[in-house]
Amino acid sequence: MNITAVDSTALSTIAYDDARDLLQLEFRSGAIYQYFDVPAAVHADLLRASSKGTYFHRMIRGCFAYAPAAKAQPRALCSTLLSESLC
Repeated sequence: MNITAVDSTALSTIAYDDARDLLQLEFRSGAIYQYFDVPAAVHADLLRASSKGTYFHRMIRGCFAYAPAAKAQPRALCSTLLSESLC
């Protein structure tokens, strides 16, 4: 999954998985949602949008099925990374 930090008052990161057409958005509030069956063009347009929040409300919200993403626990993630010598 390609993750991009963005300059936005609504979003902090935008991630996209080409293989699954999965768009993951992390909002400034800390909430993370995954949107399903999102075409790559929508992801690209979101990244290019001058107002990512406006683009989200007009082109994504209410248009795609979604679910909250499970957040990794920091300690569990670090333990995993340590076991893989990445932390």
